[in-house]
Amino acid sequence: MPIDAALALAAEPRSSEITWDRKDVQLYHLGIGAGIPATDPDELRYTLESRLHVLPSFATVAGNGSPGVISGLSMPGVDVDLAKVLHGGQTLTLHRPIPVEGTATATGRIAAVYDKGKAAVLVMRTEVADADGPLWTNDAQIFVRGEGGWGGDRGPSTRLEPPAGEPDRTVERPIREDQALLYRLSGDWNPLHADPDFAKTAGFERPILHGLCTYGTTLKAVVDTLLGGDVTRVRSYATRFAGVVYPGETLRIRMWRSEHSTRVAVSALERDDAPVLADTIVEHS
Repeated sequence: MPIDAALALAAEPRSSEITWDRKDVQLYHLGIGAGIPATDPDELRYTLESRLHVLPSFATVAGNGSPGVISGLSMPGVDVDLAKVLHGGQTLTLHRPIPVEGTATATGRIAAVYDKGKAAVLVMRTEVADADGPLWTNDAQIFVRGEGGWGGDRGPSTRLEPPAGEPDRTVERPIREDQALLYRLSGDWNPLHADPDFAKTAGFERPILHGLCTYGTTLKAVVDTLLGGDVTRVRSYATRFAGVVYPGETLRIRMWRSEHSTRVAVSALERDDAPVLADTIVEHS
């Protein structure tokens, strides 16, 4: 079996040093669509070094390394075809605000392996800390088609009841034709997002946008729309990737706000509101 669950779970955690600076932060922000309009004071917080703050979803690319999906596939007990792999979901927990520049230790391990019948799900957990203590924890849910069925634990359900009533806010965010090409410069070089031939092999009509790009674009919309642009108010952010986005499409982002959290649903406007992100929740102060 290409996935040996026992071996993957028993493997020693892998630690490495990561570093990032303001240029990495600015590139990430541009990759998720920041800077439009370029002179808007609210956008300059994402693009101008003298005013820079860090959107928490930057944690998924900090250090300019591979995201949890890619690093998870290199762990002991995991030997799968990249064309069968999809990013199933992402959960980010912030322990304190992310500095504009930093050096930290990232420790990664397979935290869970679930048997969904026709697929397997790996949970790749990455914990990051610097000299002052923990910074963030990332959980990437890696969906591998055709690798289930060995009789393992199906794992918990991540499905949430749909939000009640009409959304408090709805915004639309266009995705540029070159958005995936720009976003991949932050470290995710999966050819699925750039190579038309590879995309067809994986079953898509053309290259798709990174799920984590949609993830970042959505968090920015919530921060800017409901949290007064204050990135330090975000405590955690979780989503399930429910569908693909093609560069050139428009995201419709619906938000239902409560006191300490916001439920979010994201769809592709041009495809009759096809779901893109589901079971999405931002916890905040």
